[in-house]
Amino acid sequence: MRAVVYHGPDNKAWEEVPDPQLVDATDAIVRVDTTTICGTDLHILKGDVPAVTDGRILGHEAVGTVEEVGAAVTTVKPGDRVLVSCISACGRCRYCREAQYGQCIGGGGWILGHLIDGTQAEKVRVPFADTSTYLVPEGVSDEQVLMLADILPTGYEVGILNGQVQPGDVVAVVGAGPIGLSAIVGAQLFSPSAIVAIDLADSRLEAAKQFGATVTVNNSREDPLTAVRGLTDDLGADVAIEAVGVPDTFELCTRLIRAGGRVANIGVHGKPATLHLEELWIRNVAITTGLVDTYSTPTLLRLVASHRVDAGRFVTHHFGLEEFMDAYDVFARAGETGALKVVLSRNRG
Repeated sequence: MRAVVYHGPDNKAWEEVPDPQLVDATDAIVRVDTTTICGTDLHILKGDVPAVTDGRILGHEAVGTVEEVGAAVTTVKPGDRVLVSCISACGRCRYCREAQYGQCIGGGGWILGHLIDGTQAEKVRVPFADTSTYLVPEGVSDEQVLMLADILPTGYEVGILNGQVQPGDVVAVVGAGPIGLSAIVGAQLFSPSAIVAIDLADSRLEAAKQFGATVTVNNSREDPLTAVRGLTDDLGADVAIEAVGVPDTFELCTRLIRAGGRVANIGVHGKPATLHLEELWIRNVAITTGLVDTYSTPTLLRLVASHRVDAGRFVTHHFGLEEFMDAYDVFARAGETGALKVVLSRNRG
């Protein structure tokens, strides 16, 4: 089969690799029908995730068809259409039993495209198939469900639920890429009074308006602190969500927040950020971090299936599986191309 293989920072290739094989009785082999590229993949290609080594197949999101299952798999069978989650869960360790699947110590967590071969391939081995795949509801398209592999649960869990968004809150989202837009979608489920999207790209701010932001700020030419304080009687945001993963945006969130507010960091950071504890400690500011656990995936599947959440609107570009290099180029230049999520499909065209 062919797959996207990582060969060190700024070096990847669409090349021939061996087909995956069942290793454990809890595995499934899934034919990848639809997959995508994540901002985390771009961080990997920058060298920000040193655990990813030369020869690793990238990718941690897919919708596909089960081809083969191990002897211990009971919830899916060959022929089933499934969502492959970005998080694998053994289902037995302490963290899994507390629904903290991203912290799994039984062999799971974020492993696909990280510690084991991932989904940017024609086929993928999925460990712990019973607890790491989800049957796709009838009437829901592959690309809609694909958004539930990572970005929607990440924005919802690590941004909205960790940030404890409440009705009437003013929510500032720093970064209007796919994860920031996911946080905007999730925030609306809790009826905030205002959602402020902050970004450097006008195209992404325009997308943020379409996704539900009530105020947009281009911080290359406007002061987001002035904008947020103008909405809050000079107090600051109730919740500030960091959705970029660079020091400046995290530090901006700590300036935007009111006393007693919550900063929820979603972004994948490759460099240290300064924590001004000398200013924050006295202001009762709570800061949360997190890797997605995907415990919300069943809820989000119901919301998508009932048309309460339109997940397909994230998709801006379509490619065939063999067009991965073109798709990476478009996604990496999102500020120029307007890309939110690129989708690569086996049956494209």
